[in-house]
Amino acid sequence: MPNRIKLINCDSIILEKILEGNANLSVALNSIVPAKWTEFGEPVFRFSLEKIKNNPESKTWWTYLPIEIETNTLIGSCGYKGTPNIEGVVEIGYEVAEFKRNKGFATEIVNLLIQKAFNDSRVNCIRAHTLAEENASVKVLKKCNFQFVEEKEDIEDGRVWKWELYQGKKLHTT
Repeated sequence: MPNRIKLINCDSIILEKILEGNANLSVALNSIVPAKWTEFGEPVFRFSLEKIKNNPESKTWWTYLPIEIETNTLIGSCGYKGTPNIEGVVEIGYEVAEFKRNKGFATEIVNLLIQKAFNDSRVNCIRAHTLAEENASVKVLKKCNFQFVEEKEDIEDGRVWKWELYQGKKLHTT
């Protein structure tokens, strides 16, 4: 099955356009940018921008924008929460705009993030966190062969579940 989305790696220019507003972002991406494409909000993009400004080579390990190829529409955001750590672990995060949920896009986004991460020889484990409840994100991670590791307390999010995927696991293709 061919990809229905492409991931645009955000450099500082695109991140600045996100902060300027949807009209400017639409021009920069040459794509349709709907009003409610993100729930993550400005702080996440501002944080990524600061990280990239401090280390431009690290842009691969921050924010991506998934564009639905058929409609040329921005449908969410995703990425990594920094460069691989000393143990070879990267953490992913992702969101799909409400109007595109329950159509398999989150699974496709996660699989693309997995492929990109494991293409880097430093990465041997991909981590994700979800709220500590059965939800759509849990279903996506299970489909993508992530394994539940533990439940823990997060300062910002409360109880969360930690998930991990190690190099060599088969990707979910349906």
